[in-house]
Amino acid sequence: MRKLLVLVLIFSLGLTQVQGQTDSLTRKRLNKMLVYGSVGYGVTLFALSQAWYAEQGLSHFRFFNDNPQWKQVDKIGHFYSTYQFSRITHELLNKTGLEDRKSAFWSSALGAGLLLPVEILDGFSPEFGFSYGDVIANTLGSGFYLGQHLLWQEQRIKSKFSFHQTSLAGIRPAVLGDGLAEEILKDYNGQSYWFSFDIHAFAKTSGFPKWLNLGLGYGAQNMIFARDGENELAGFQNYRQYYLGLDFDLSYIKTDKQWLRTILFLLDGIRLPAPAFEINKNGSKFHLLYY
Repeated sequence: MRKLLVLVLIFSLGLTQVQGQTDSLTRKRLNKMLVYGSVGYGVTLFALSQAWYAEQGLSHFRFFNDNPQWKQVDKIGHFYSTYQFSRITHELLNKTGLEDRKSAFWSSALGAGLLLPVEILDGFSPEFGFSYGDVIANTLGSGFYLGQHLLWQEQRIKSKFSFHQTSLAGIRPAVLGDGLAEEILKDYNGQSYWFSFDIHAFAKTSGFPKWLNLGLGYGAQNMIFARDGENELAGFQNYRQYYLGLDFDLSYIKTDKQWLRTILFLLDGIRLPAPAFEINKNGSKFHLLYY
């Protein structure tokens, strides 16, 4: 999840920009935003690459097939990350006065493109390698955002994230995280990814509550190691989890307060605690509040 860390840093920068900009942004200010953003991205990428690769250095470029790992939860995480980055960048570019269709294309291209240098650096790392699965997931996430915008001019199916702490992180804290901040990024057992369906947007005359969505979620459990065989040898039977639950669409909440709009914009990328029905290979269960 090192690449997700890059996105988190850029996400924070982007959110600050959303709060601070007005509809009267000029082309000059757009250019300044692009320059500052490029410099900030370059400095962040350099600093993180030094932190990640300084100890082992770089070697010859190689490919690495990590598609069978972590029950593909990490791949869905890449999908979610570039979807969210496309959403944020589109919001920023719209405030510059750039034509909406162009800003949608640019934001989606940036959503996947800004993680590509990190993927390439991984290719030169003796520990990781270039994962074509990550690149495909990155592209699909930004493409999912763009496709919906071109089809409906809105996001009727939103990609969302939820997390809860698990006891498994304590078994391998170096891999699954030590403390809440690390575990959110590293513990795939506690991560769930959702497709939140805006029922009202699909049936605008139905009278269905605008703020209430239907969520389809995915996660996995009992993953101490990345691969199934490794978990079995350690005595853990990992398995997939599928969820059907309610979700809240915060984009329908209207307010004149810029700071509150920013908070709602951020929270709309997260599935808030709500009832959910879980199905897995061991059976099914109902969660009154799942997150």
